[in-house]
Amino acid sequence: MATFLLGAIHGVFGIVQFHSFGDKDPLVSLLTSNRNFGSLADFPFQQLGLVALVILFLMAVTSHDFWLRNLTPPVWKKLHMLVYVAYAALIGHITLGLLQSETSPWLAAGTGASLLTVVGLHLLAARQESRVDARKFQPLPDGFVDACALHSIPEKCAAVVSLSGERIAIFKFDGKVSAISNVCRHQNGPLGEGRIIDGCVTCPWHGYQYLPENGASPPPFTEKVSTFQTQIRDGRVWVNPAPHPPGTRLEPSRIPAGEAAQ
Repeated sequence: MATFLLGAIHGVFGIVQFHSFGDKDPLVSLLTSNRNFGSLADFPFQQLGLVALVILFLMAVTSHDFWLRNLTPPVWKKLHMLVYVAYAALIGHITLGLLQSETSPWLAAGTGASLLTVVGLHLLAARQESRVDARKFQPLPDGFVDACALHSIPEKCAAVVSLSGERIAIFKFDGKVSAISNVCRHQNGPLGEGRIIDGCVTCPWHGYQYLPENGASPPPFTEKVSTFQTQIRDGRVWVNPAPHPPGTRLEPSRIPAGEAAQ
């Protein structure tokens, strides 16, 4: 919302300053005053800003949970993934706007370096996440899978594994281990990147909470996520990838006394 408001203020100021003193409607003037789409040096960067502003507007007006419920989470998420389109349009808007009015090579180099840094960080993050999904696990006859080492899970935090196409967050807390779905029911936030606070798994995006034993939000809240059976064998955490219905209580696995300090 704040990003959209800042963009709207900037857009209104730009339209008033550059398109409000002619005989055309300001919006028509914005869209038609420059049509050099085939020229990089004269590309109509203002239209890129308008595209970004429209997307930010759609994201702002649908940011309330009312729209999340009525659009359904998959549709809502696809709509809000347009933030990357808005980001690319803003980069083009700012970069072309600067480079068409300034000739400093340092400005061009700095803009390019910033772009490469942001793109590079996104690619590194995507590569790291793809490794989580690419790991292959061989289940035992009883259905359990060797998910991770117990000592690799920080206290009151989680290790995230991808089993049978679903990401599972394995939390270690108070000498116990529980596993729940990694996807927050609010806006699909990554629960495994959160912490256990006041006895509840707390989503790092908006603070929604779930009890690790049953995946249910404490009353009066009603959100629930799936739970998964766990076992601890020889310092390893084993998980059955078959999900239990959201809100199903499963007894946490107790960490043996000799392994608790490891």
